[in-house]
Amino acid sequence: MTVRPARLAEVAGFSIDDVAAAAGDDPDVLRLENLDTDLAPPREAVQATKDAVGDLSANSYLPFIGRVDLRHAVADRVRARSGVEYDPGSEVVITASDGDGLLDALLAVTDPGDDVIITDPTYAGILNRVRLAGARPRVVPMRAVDGAWRLDLVELAASIGPATRAIMLQNPSFPSGYVLTDAEWREICRLSSEHDLWLIYWAFMEGIVFDGGAVIHPASYPGMRERTIIVGSVSMEQRMIGWRIGWIVAPAAVMSDLSVVHIYNSIVAGGIGQAGALAALTVDDDGLAACLAEWQRRRDTVSDQLSGLPMLRAAGGWAQILDARALGVAPATLSDALIARGVAATPMTGWGGPVADRHLRLVFSREPVPRLERLGDRFAMALADLGVTSWTTH
Repeated sequence: MTVRPARLAEVAGFSIDDVAAAAGDDPDVLRLENLDTDLAPPREAVQATKDAVGDLSANSYLPFIGRVDLRHAVADRVRARSGVEYDPGSEVVITASDGDGLLDALLAVTDPGDDVIITDPTYAGILNRVRLAGARPRVVPMRAVDGAWRLDLVELAASIGPATRAIMLQNPSFPSGYVLTDAEWREICRLSSEHDLWLIYWAFMEGIVFDGGAVIHPASYPGMRERTIIVGSVSMEQRMIGWRIGWIVAPAAVMSDLSVVHIYNSIVAGGIGQAGALAALTVDDDGLAACLAEWQRRRDTVSDQLSGLPMLRAAGGWAQILDARALGVAPATLSDALIARGVAATPMTGWGGPVADRHLRLVFSREPVPRLERLGDRFAMALADLGVTSWTTH
């Protein structure tokens, strides 16, 4: 009999695909289950990708760490956001998506049995990549404070022990849409320095901050350039999910290990996608500002439609979460009821710890406002089907 490896003992699927399958191809269903968007990538990126098809230079294994001009573009982008210089030759690697980059980072800086601190909720892909690397996730809860998600800094400090090797964070985060404050970042950086920890920073949504909020980059804090591993991609801000192009930016001292892991994990990022990514990162206007305004309108519509329900408005990103347990139902039960009323939404069970396990995720980045304006009525019908009468929408 085949014995399942221990590293997979707690690794489960996303459940997103199950919700998507239940929704089927019905065009009337509001698709809030998957982290997609209908807003188009930059035209220049699409054209550059088409032009690269059949080009011999885009159909090669070399260079393993990514084309030189794209590494320069990534270094320029990180400098513009953080104010910190990185050498494109020795401190940037192009990866086959940010997912590869996250696992590369974990494999390069942790040993089996080490602890990695993450938030609750988090992205299931963070949680389970920690497990795949053989490390142990240590979850620190996010708390609802004055209508926003805030990191429990007391528990963060208490979670650090002799086996802790890294703190792994997104900012903004999904599924919850939290955005860390300067005070939270300062404490994260203080603890990282005091305990000699790596910060694995997933920056793939860092520019998607609502309500005029600032983009705060951890590498800009004193002492953090040498202990921060930045993982980014063109998937979200440039709306290029299907290109599967990402990057790792990190100090030279660890980049040799990151490069080796990258090469044996994914070998090389696709040349056709790299051509599109270069165009997206070097075009005068990648469309982010206009998309940001539209995503904020969609967030506001979801929040208004479900006003009165236990849900915190996202400060950034593409999704926010609703507390199904506060309504007296399991997230999966609510998801099933919503499917029957034409709304696809994913239960967050297994996306962190006890906080995540209470919630249902609502992705607002894919559906336009006129369609999202149907959400309140459909939610109300689903809640009525479940006998939930103590809450009302609108």
